[in-house]
Amino acid sequence: MVKRKTKFMCQACGYESPKWMGKCPGCGEWNKMVEEVEVTGSNRRGAFAHSQGGTAALSKPAPITSIETVSEPRVLTDLKELNRVLGGGVVKGSLVLIGGDPGIGKSTLLLQVSSQLARKGNKVLYISGEESLRQTKLRADRLAISADTLFVYAETNLEQINRTIENESPGFVIIDSIQTIYHPEVTSAPGSVSQVRECTAELMRIGKTKGIAIFIVGHVTKEGSIAGPRLLEHMVDTVLYFEGERHHTYRILRAVKNRFGSTNEMGIFEMKEFGLEEVENPSEIFLEERSRGAAGSTVVASMEGTRPVLVEIQALISPTSFGNPRRMATGIDHNRVPLLMAVLEKRVGMLLQNQDAYLKVAGGVKLDEPAIDLAIAVSIASSFRDKPTKPTDCFIGEVGLTGEIRRVSRVEQRVQEAAKLGFERVILPRNNLSGWQAPAGIELIGVSSVREALRAAFGE
Repeated sequence: MVKRKTKFMCQACGYESPKWMGKCPGCGEWNKMVEEVEVTGSNRRGAFAHSQGGTAALSKPAPITSIETVSEPRVLTDLKELNRVLGGGVVKGSLVLIGGDPGIGKSTLLLQVSSQLARKGNKVLYISGEESLRQTKLRADRLAISADTLFVYAETNLEQINRTIENESPGFVIIDSIQTIYHPEVTSAPGSVSQVRECTAELMRIGKTKGIAIFIVGHVTKEGSIAGPRLLEHMVDTVLYFEGERHHTYRILRAVKNRFGSTNEMGIFEMKEFGLEEVENPSEIFLEERSRGAAGSTVVASMEGTRPVLVEIQALISPTSFGNPRRMATGIDHNRVPLLMAVLEKRVGMLLQNQDAYLKVAGGVKLDEPAIDLAIAVSIASSFRDKPTKPTDCFIGEVGLTGEIRRVSRVEQRVQEAAKLGFERVILPRNNLSGWQAPAGIELIGVSSVREALRAAFGE
């Protein structure tokens, strides 16, 4: 017997309530509760139900020592940056979720990857729920994509998609996008919490049981997170964010979750007329327009996953004309700016309480590791004193509240990247000097406090 039960669910966090509420008790968001109709007692299969019998396959617990492991086979694409972010290539049977702002290039990237996989003899099924076949063909012509084993299918019904996958038996499936796909047995509208959850669970069952790698495109909210329940990111194997600014041609593909590789890996692409091209040396791109001899500019060697990247941090300190000075930051945590300014005022003696501070990471990159603290502090001091640092200096280090410079991880890789780009000095924590050999032609200056770092940076 089929029973229907009405409930209300928060689109932001998945909190369930028997009645509608304006403010979600789970996450505190307003106007996120939507009505859902839950169907019980039907013969719907669960997420991991057996594909033929409709009941879950029974399994027995086994000692961990008796379980045999095999290396996951990976399929390489022609985009080395994508292979890096995925951990070495596409794993068969994996479920990859890609999110990003509208028009950032998600469909372009996946269509290019589909063509590359098809040209290597793999059968690829590109399922478009937002565009017609002709629209997809127009994009393919613009990107000069043509492959006999690349099939395009415009459908939003998950049961029809499942039948097509059964008949075609592809090795790779692209779903563009998950918010347009609906399950006929779920009564809510496409894109709702229930639809997204059920459709993703069914796609995960298909991918795991048949060994098909499935890429899912996910819409994002105005806050930048993937729309739908947070459970969606927990269900998939890999979560990728495609970032970038509309006014810049560079795009950053960042991994925030990866069961088959390291997280926080970053791949950089450039959007051109005929599609996306990978950027093999991003440090040169981020520093190519740097103004030499300008006050408030410093270079930091940051780690993005396993890759060292050199980026420029710019600071502008000017007297405030308001009662409360402004603190603005782009590309870094805005809470870090007043913290470091307080350290400079207390430990170094700079009078910054009546100064506006504007900080920016050049190139549109977002940095969130503590090793950039020293570069931020030096750039603030450089702009405040109107005294530039040497253009061949690079700064690495975490700044503590007592003014000490703390050690950072993977300092050897950071220094090697700085030496490769022609930097002559690296100012870094003194505790990071021992246990390794610096490359030839670069001078390492170890410091233990912010005051000592400023003396080394400005030659005082």
